[in-house]
Amino acid sequence: MSKEQPNNPLHGVTLEQVVVKLQEHYGWNGLAERIDINCFKSDPSVKSSLKFLRKTQWARDKVEHLYISTFEKRFPWK
Repeated sequence: MSKEQPNNPLHGVTLEQVVVKLQEHYGWNGLAERIDINCFKSDPSVKSSLKFLRKTQWARDKVEHLYISTFEKRFPWK
């Protein structure tokens, strides 16, 4: 069974890359407005965000969804 995921927009993108790109695009305040989690609101950093997101699947799902909706332009249904 192949591990290739050509239709997965996050394939080959690390969680750190996701957080960094979103932070550069929205800033910490913008991220906190879009996703209400403390790691974006209280003394935010990439390191603290990664630590939280790796332990908290629902928050990671929201961050990944925001990344896809912000940067992924290849939706097959559009």
